[in-house]
Amino acid sequence: QVQLVESGGGLVQAGGSLRLSCAASGRTFSSYALGWFRQAPGKEREFVAAISWSGGTTYYADSVKGRFTISRDNAKNTVYLQMNSLKPEDTAVYYCAARENYSASYYARRYDYWGQGTQVTVSS
Repeated sequence: QVQLVESGGGLVQAGGSLRLSCAASGRTFSSYALGWFRQAPGKEREFVAAISWSGGTTYYADSVKGRFTISRDNAKNTVYLQMNSLKPEDTAVYYCAARENYSASYYARRYDYWGQGTQVTVSS
């Protein structure tokens, strides 16, 4: 079983940057595709970014493309989300997820494991 723990969230001013990390405990996920999702109060969870097991394929939501970058370090069982040029509408709880498949996906239903989330708040 894979357990995921997000970190790196916090309060930043609009235009600032944050780097989120998601570390795995238990089984390694070298062959797992990984993703980031976010959820604001009263809203549905939405896709942010995903990465294949090798890191060779990445997907981004249109709302974050060009500002966010997903990466992974399989040796450290960690996935990252670099967030630049943050906007107030990026405020949400950010979750990392893993799926027992090589291929990246932007469908939440395809993920098998989820972290508890880390709060990101962007002030204007």
